[in-house]
Amino acid sequence: MAAGAKYANGNYKAQQKRYNKSRHGLAIRVAANKADRRTKKNGTGSKGDNKDNAHKPGTNRTRLTTAHYNRGNERRKPRIT
Repeated sequence: MAAGAKYANGNYKAQQKRYNKSRHGLAIRVAANKADRRTKKNGTGSKGDNKDNAHKPGTNRTRLTTAHYNRGNERRKPRIT
């Protein structure tokens, strides 16, 4: 199935490729690219600025944040212990 080593946390390259080609994955990618073009067009973002368009909670809008923050923030609900 997938080429490459299978690590303890999983090597899901082939699975991710299939998802990106699916209708849902394609729609997400198209929306992300559209938001990226919009921020570059209106002047808030520029190529190579290390910024991502992050989804604003509770709305269908995006905001410009650093890639480090956007890809690293915890999206799951906190566990109750």
